[in-house]
Amino acid sequence: MSMTRKLLAVAATGAVLLSLAACSSDSGSTGGGDAAEGGTECNVGISMPTRSLERWINDGEQLQKALKDADCTVDLQYADNKTDQQISQIQNQIAGGAKILVIAAIDGEVLAPVLEEAKKQDATVIAYDRLINGTENVDYYATFDNYKVGQLQGEFIAEQLDLASGAGPFNLEPFAGSPDDNNAKFFFSGAWDVLLPYVEKGQLVVPSGKAPKSNDEWASIGIQGWASDKAQSEMDNRLSSFYTGDEKVDVVLSPNDSLAIGIIASLRSAGYAPGEDYPIISGQDADKANVKAILDGEQSMTVWKDTRTLGDRVFTMIESIVAGDEVEVNDEETYDNGEKVVPSFLLDPEVVVKDDVQSKLVDSGFVKAGDVGL
Repeated sequence: MSMTRKLLAVAATGAVLLSLAACSSDSGSTGGGDAAEGGTECNVGISMPTRSLERWINDGEQLQKALKDADCTVDLQYADNKTDQQISQIQNQIAGGAKILVIAAIDGEVLAPVLEEAKKQDATVIAYDRLINGTENVDYYATFDNYKVGQLQGEFIAEQLDLASGAGPFNLEPFAGSPDDNNAKFFFSGAWDVLLPYVEKGQLVVPSGKAPKSNDEWASIGIQGWASDKAQSEMDNRLSSFYTGDEKVDVVLSPNDSLAIGIIASLRSAGYAPGEDYPIISGQDADKANVKAILDGEQSMTVWKDTRTLGDRVFTMIESIVAGDEVEVNDEETYDNGEKVVPSFLLDPEVVVKDDVQSKLVDSGFVKAGDVGL
């Protein structure tokens, strides 16, 4: 069942109707009805980082539709991966009367001043899938267990190569995500905690030398903006500089699907083709192009974060805020943003391989069979 259908089914219950009674019936206005006693009006600003990645389009539009169907005032903005544009858009949402801000930050380090403005207007701030750092004015964080995302990638690689039995050596090329994305640190740490011991034992060898000695050095191999073309260029450089003889890449740690697309393109240009000696390549997000690549044998796996459930959780948080109820969280220890430990709700990701595409992605409605070549 799609997120919207699930949310509409929930919205049909008396509890949701009561909790969202304060929402405006005019989705174009800046105000709502009278706030529920102890709560607030359902006027929501949604700030997403970019339209260049499929997942952010889906996340923003699905949450917007669910809220509008519940008669909330909603302003959805995309910031083209420009921090100044995102700040300006959030300022406009505050000026427009937003009482709840849902923000997927481009750079989690630069939003403290604008969130100070939000707090002066008594707005509640939900960090969406990316932690906002350096400010007390973040009320809640909704995300997937990002350390587990990386852990699943690392464990998959270790199992496929039979590293626990001492197999090796294998040539590994690790990548990390955008240095300005707080999540990238967790993705890399989860994977590197699994893989680094095998690097230290010599079972995994990194010919390029781009093997951080600890998790703290992850940004040294980060790809700015999660850009596919930059990942492709970086992989091109590694292949041309360090794989000039008979050396072959055996495995690439790619933290997400957009980087995997660039890495795959580089390998293809260098003559790699799916088959017995093709490298293991990880990913994350289950983007359509990558699901097709998995079916075609060009990518080994992706870590699927069903973002419909994330939207569902944020909707539930908003419902509680509007009603003046306690917001449910399940982690109050992990996510320290430098000013506070942000109350968080963590969702579980899961691995998808070729044999899972139909049962997990298509049958659930996350992707259409025709969009991935089935």
